[in-house]
Formats: sequence, C-alpha cells, structure tokens
Amino acid sequence: MSSQKRTKPDWLKIKLPSGKEYLKIKDIIAKNNLHTICSSGRCPNAAECWSKGTATFMIAGDICTRSCKFCATSTGKPLPLDENEPKKIAQSVKLLNLKHCVITSVDRDDLSDKGAKHWAKTVCAIRKQNPQTIIEVLTPDFDSQDLLLEIVFSASPDIFGHNVETVKRLSDQVRSRAKYDVSLSVLQKAHDKGLITKSGIMVGLGEKEDEVINLMKDLREVGCNLFTIGQYLQPTKKNIDVTEYVTPETFSKYKEIGLSLGFDNVESGPLVRSSYMAEKTFMQSKLGK
Repeated sequence: MSSQKRTKPDWLKIKLPSGKEYLKIKDIIAKNNLHTICSSGRCPNAAECWSKGTATFMIAGDICTRSCKFCATSTGKPLPLDENEPKKIAQSVKLLNLKHCVITSVDRDDLSDKGAKHWAKTVCAIRKQNPQTIIEVLTPDFDSQDLLLEIVFSASPDIFGHNVETVKRLSDQVRSRAKYDVSLSVLQKAHDKGLITKSGIMVGLGEKEDEVINLMKDLREVGCNLFTIGQYLQPTKKNIDVTEYVTPETFSKYKEIGLSLGFDNVESGPLVRSSYMAEKTFMQSKLGK
C-alpha cells in the first residue's frame, strides 16, 4: 500500500511546539538568519531539544552529490564552500548559548577531500568560541578513506556520529552510494581513535525484526556506543514509500534489546531523530566509560 494512502496513527500526531525557551530561540534564529535542521527539517522534537540547549546545524551547503531514496535534500552540483561558515556556525552556537550542538552536512563527493577540512575547521571554530559546548558531529562516510577521516578525528569532536540508516538487506535499495559495510568501517575507525561513536536507523522501510537486531549486533561489534531508532516518514511523493508504521511497543522492545547488547544509550521511538536527547546520550556514554 502506498504511504500516500496510509493514515498516520495517533502516536505520530504531534502538538505544535511552544514554550518560553522555544520561542526565544526561534526568535534569535529568525532575527539572525541562522540555519538549523531543527527548523528547516520541521523536526517534531525542536521545542524539547531547544529547551535543553541543543540544536543541529547543517554545513557545506544544501545540495548533495548523492540521491538516497529516503532523503528530500536536493541532488546536483553543489556551490563552492563558504570559507566563513565555520566562524558563522561558531558565532551562532555562542549566540544561542548552546550546551550541546550537532553538526551535519550533505555529501560533498565533488571535493577532493569530500569536505573533511571544512568539517575540521568548523569543529575547531566552535571549540574556540564555545569551550564548554559539547560538539557532536553526524558525518558522511568520506568513502571511509583513512586520510580524510583522520582530518575530522583530529578536530576531536565529543561524539562522532555516522548513520547506517537501514538494515543491511535494504541498504543498497535505500542509499544511493553509501554501503552498509563502509559505514561500519567508518564507525570502527572512529572507535579505534577513542571517540564516542553514535549511529542511527529508520524503521518502516520493510525491515524485519531479526534484521534490526542483527544490525544492532553489527554496531556493537565495531564499538558503537550510542544508537537511535525512529520512524521513517516519506518527505515527498518522489521518495520511497513507508511500508509500515512501527508501534511504540516495538520501539520499546528495540530499546530494551539494544541496552542488553551493551549500548550506553538507545533512543527508540516513532518521533526519534538522530540528535534527539543528544546531551543526555552523551552523559550516558561518559558514565559508561
């Protein structure tokens, strides 16, 4: 059945965000023309995260060189990098007085270093202006090239995140260039460098329960510390259909299994996104070390 005809269940219906802290941050973002994934992606958890001092920024433009079937980001030839962006992001983090910031980006396969140096400059700029802020990165795979990953590792983010997105069987169908084993390799290398590592998936794409469990086992094999599971929601008619709305009970079951496998923290729920409860998950991982 097409997701266009499928009625969303009650547990996916959300209230409009509100609250003093949410409105304050929303006003700052609007007045200063700041770009956050929280607002542009219409994240259902924006109010909750902002009230806790967490926000997510996207760097390196908004045109991706890949065309994953779950993603609504434009695909094509990206514009040149904004050399002032690292400083702008750092200033934004300071202006918003963030305790925890998450940085993500499109894939930049058009660049010789795939954007790795830009990533490192951004992390270092944030650290310089905001020494107390926890910095979490959610990066592309950089084709798992050691030299490029080392550039990002050397900037020493507090959390290194890279999403596997879906179970192994569906990976080639859902992702355009990224490979399941390559993603595991990226996380393994980050773990070997002593970084706290994080990954996440979407469910509702046709995966089976045992495949999700095997994926969690694969992530633990490469030392992944933190894990998120959320419901896939088709962003446009051009994207792959939703095959199932996974129940809250199943999400709870996945959380229990993940914790039993040894993850420091698992955030699992219909509205969970990669950066959901980011500060909490960081503290859980620190306690686990």
